[in-house]
Amino acid sequence: MIVRKYTDVKDEDVKMEEASGVKKRILISEIDGAPNFIMRRFTIEPGGYTPYHTHSWEHEVYVLSGNGQVRFAEKSYELGAGTVVLVLPDEEHNFVNIGSEPLDFLCTIPR
Repeated sequence: MIVRKYTDVKDEDVKMEEASGVKKRILISEIDGAPNFIMRRFTIEPGGYTPYHTHSWEHEVYVLSGNGQVRFAEKSYELGAGTVVLVLPDEEHNFVNIGSEPLDFLCTIPR
């Protein structure tokens, strides 16, 4: 068993082309012995965004704080604290902070 605070995990800049103002913390992963899932916490600064991208795995998102948008194909949805998002495999998407505070969310993916 592992118990720790998220602040005990160092944040790192997301260095992907077309990403701006995004940091992540890998909270739980295979390094910790997790057999099936990886839990990450993302912080997007005001005006920041993730790249518009796709991948072959699903992920589940839970918004902790801030205001943002998630974009799928030609649709976008507003995000706020308590919003949940399911991104299906091969679904193009990105996250954008449209607020004046950081947008923080948890994102779980399969290992």
